[in-house]
Amino acid sequence: MKVLVTAGAGGIGLAIARAFAADGAQVYVVDIDEAALAALAKESPGIRCGRCDLSDRAAIERMVPEAVKVLGGLDVLVNNAGIGGPTGPVEDMDPDDWEAVMAINLNCTFNVTRLAIPHLKKSNSASIIIMSSAAGRFGYANRSAYSTSKWGLIGFTKTLAMELGGYGIRVNAILPGAVAGPRMERVLAGRARISGRTLEQERVAAMAMQSIKTFVEATDVANLAVFLASAAGKAISGQTLPIDNDTFTTAS
Repeated sequence: MKVLVTAGAGGIGLAIARAFAADGAQVYVVDIDEAALAALAKESPGIRCGRCDLSDRAAIERMVPEAVKVLGGLDVLVNNAGIGGPTGPVEDMDPDDWEAVMAINLNCTFNVTRLAIPHLKKSNSASIIIMSSAAGRFGYANRSAYSTSKWGLIGFTKTLAMELGGYGIRVNAILPGAVAGPRMERVLAGRARISGRTLEQERVAAMAMQSIKTFVEATDVANLAVFLASAAGKAISGQTLPIDNDTFTTAS
C-alpha cells in the first residue's frame, strides 16, 4: 500500500503516518515544518518526507507528482492538513484570518485531491480519507472559520464518494473530537480568553459534553484511518465517522 499523508510531521498526521508504516505501507509525508520533517526522517527512515507549503497551489502541483514518483504509485490519500484559525466572534474577525483557514482546510484539500485522483484511479484498492472534525457536525461559537471549513469538507467527501465510486475509490471523512495534545491546549486557552473562565474550567466544561470523560488520543484516529483504507473497510464509502468519545451537544 502506498500512502500520501499531508501535514504528517506532527499531531494526528504523524500518528497516521506511523500507523500506516507499522502496518507495512510505504508512506510519504509532506509538511511545512522542516524541523519536524527532519526529526521524523531520523526516527523513521522508512517514511519518506518532503516539505510543502500547502497554502501554495503551485507547490502542491509540484508535490503530488513527486510523491507519486517516490512511492511508485498511490493507493491512499490522507488529507490531514488543517489549521484551527482564530477564536472570536464573526463581527471581530479579520478577513485575512478567515481566508487563511479556507486556504488550508478547504482549498488545500481540494487541490491535493484533484491532482491525486488520476493516480488513485490506477490503484486496485484506492481510498481517500479526509480529516474533518466534530465541528463538522455542530455549530461552534467563536470558531466560525474552523467550523465552516470542516462542514465544507463533509460536502466534499460526500460528493467525491459519488463521483469516484465507479472507479472503486472509497472516500470517507473522520471527525475527531477533542484530541489530546498541544493543539487542544491552545483551543482551551482561546476559549478561556473569550469566556473569562480559567483554563481548568474550560477543560471541565469540555469534558461535561462527552459521555466518555477523556480526550481522544491521536493513535485512536490513526487506527481508524488504517482500518478505513484496509480490506476490512472495502464496503465503507461516503461516510462521516465521528471519533469523539461521544460529543453530544457541542464541538471540540
